[in-house]
Amino acid sequence: MTEGTHVERIPFPIKWDAVSNGEFIPPLPSPLVLEAQRRTLEHIEREARRRGLDRRVFLKGLCGSATMLSMLAACSKDSTSSSSSTAGSTTSPSGTFTVPSEATTSTSVAGEVLGGREFIFDVQTHLLETAPGGVGEAISSFALGFPYASCGEEDAIDCFRTEHWLDEIFGRSETSMAIISAIPIVIDPNPLSTAVMAEAKRVAERVCGDGRVLIHGQANPNVGEIAATVDGMRALVDQYPIAAWKVYTHIPGGLPWYLDDRDPEAVQCGRAFLDAVMEIGPRVVCVHKGFGGLGGGTAFDFASPIDIGPAARDYPEIDFIVYHSGYESGGAEGPFDDDADADALRGVDRFIRTLRDNDLGPEGNVYAELGSTWRAIMQSPDTAGHVVGKLLAQLGPERICWGTDSIWYGTPQDQIEAFRTFTITEEAQEQFGYPALDAAAKQRVFGLNSAGVYGVEPVAPCELDPAATEASRRASPPSVPLGPRTAAEVRALISMHAS
Repeated sequence: MTEGTHVERIPFPIKWDAVSNGEFIPPLPSPLVLEAQRRTLEHIEREARRRGLDRRVFLKGLCGSATMLSMLAACSKDSTSSSSSTAGSTTSPSGTFTVPSEATTSTSVAGEVLGGREFIFDVQTHLLETAPGGVGEAISSFALGFPYASCGEEDAIDCFRTEHWLDEIFGRSETSMAIISAIPIVIDPNPLSTAVMAEAKRVAERVCGDGRVLIHGQANPNVGEIAATVDGMRALVDQYPIAAWKVYTHIPGGLPWYLDDRDPEAVQCGRAFLDAVMEIGPRVVCVHKGFGGLGGGTAFDFASPIDIGPAARDYPEIDFIVYHSGYESGGAEGPFDDDADADALRGVDRFIRTLRDNDLGPEGNVYAELGSTWRAIMQSPDTAGHVVGKLLAQLGPERICWGTDSIWYGTPQDQIEAFRTFTITEEAQEQFGYPALDAAAKQRVFGLNSAGVYGVEPVAPCELDPAATEASRRASPPSVPLGPRTAAEVRALISMHAS
């Protein structure tokens, strides 16, 4: 992506914008996406004119979302069919969006296709808030790392406050339960401190009811003395209802580490941290793996999931939730190659290899998480089919967790609707041994698996009448992804993380 390049924004309901969560340089929209958008606009223009509606109003409705998914599925099929056959490829995409043509013109049909009654538990959400004592210079600098102006607030930091987070997660999506997950900020005041999370949890429960928001405890065992980290973990557990620990092995501060301490040149803190988790609890570790662009230098190596297998094998009483599933932005994802050299593996394949090498599968203590990964791969049905298919084949539907990395991308509703309609093609199932992604599997992924890990009971969403929801959807301003969109913006944000 070139410096300063911004892609023109049209308020599409399925957000395929070139945008990042701050952990990778966002690629420009692919020719496949651009063609799907072109066909969508043609269809919407025709239907809106026939109905006497404003094009943008019709586009924001359920039929707009159904049209986009239908067009992307059609474009993907056309592209795959016209390309020459290569080794390991299929004559149709590995995945597709199953959307009947009636859903592109009928709101009621679109509602049946895109809607659902699943329990949706988003295990990766974020916000930024003023810490006690007011807005500090560090918070303002961090906020300016994102193009917040599109949010409409006069003050940049306001776009990521608790009120916006509540609206995007619970008001504008069907999410029933969410975790506020820590990010690797070591500045003070921290705009996503545990105190900030706890207050957001309190506000959410006042609005929507108890038990729907959990919070992570941030741990940076690579920064400072490990004894101080352990003491800090004890203090957090004593003061707050910590549901899991969140760590990054490639940042912050240019001090990378591995969970299994495999590299003697790296900070040796992984096993000491896991020993502390065993002693203090809770015994759930959420670790960022993949999207290794954040941190620069050797960060890509330390963001690799190669240490997950040995760590999970040696600590069977800890549940490991692997955020992003090892996916790397812009990397090719095809079927897993058992014969490939380990050093040649990239992306999700590194995750699959470490799981296989350590006999970890559907009954193991490792879970794949889809935050930002699904948002990236849903733009390519073939890539999505391989990524989801590989995870299902190795871990089964019992060990995959739903996450969206919102609110960096605005409301996660478009990601929910895309996953509901996504299927792995029969040809890919037959050729690569991928399981079917059926309704039962989606229910597990959307929330039941995470409910089991965290020991919670599913809760109902904050529901509105369907007609009122559609009216609100059309009347609301378009949800705009808030993450950085250019290489320069990502680098600015990375500098804040890595300092």
